[in-house]
Amino acid sequence: MNDTHMPDAERRALDEKLVSYLDGELDAAESSQVEHALAQDARVRRELKQLERCWELLDELPRDEVGEDFTRTTVEMIAVQAEQELADERAELPSRKRKAWLLAAGSFLAAAIAGFIAVGVYSDRENKKLLTDLPVVENLDQYRQVEDIDFLRALRAKDLLPHEPDNAPNP
Repeated sequence: MNDTHMPDAERRALDEKLVSYLDGELDAAESSQVEHALAQDARVRRELKQLERCWELLDELPRDEVGEDFTRTTVEMIAVQAEQELADERAELPSRKRKAWLLAAGSFLAAAIAGFIAVGVYSDRENKKLLTDLPVVENLDQYRQVEDIDFLRALRAKDLLPHEPDNAPNP
């Protein structure tokens, strides 16, 4: 605390501690720290004296007496403000509920679309595989009659098999 150029944050903390000391709000350990600082640092003593003078000047200021009307009107203003805040909250409630429902519906819709796309992609792969195997499936009964693939190749070489589409697998 011997630093002559104290930063604002430290100065505010010191002022708060000194004010609490003057008000008797510090516990024994904090009071002891302040008293130790007062004993060690002349600047802290000056700060304390300055604050004490301010307190004395405040005591010399005239005090206005407040009547019952002031208290009543203040309480009425607080009550009116509380009613207004309550009315505002009630007015916002339907909007909040609507937003919550819209958010839930939007989330459900997004999940449904994602599921639809995922199923579409997966089923398209399966369908493509079936389409490429369609010529084999269509002639499966005939292929079961043949015991050897070389026999089918010989028939094809002699142009005795029906023509297949270009994307059909070659036996």
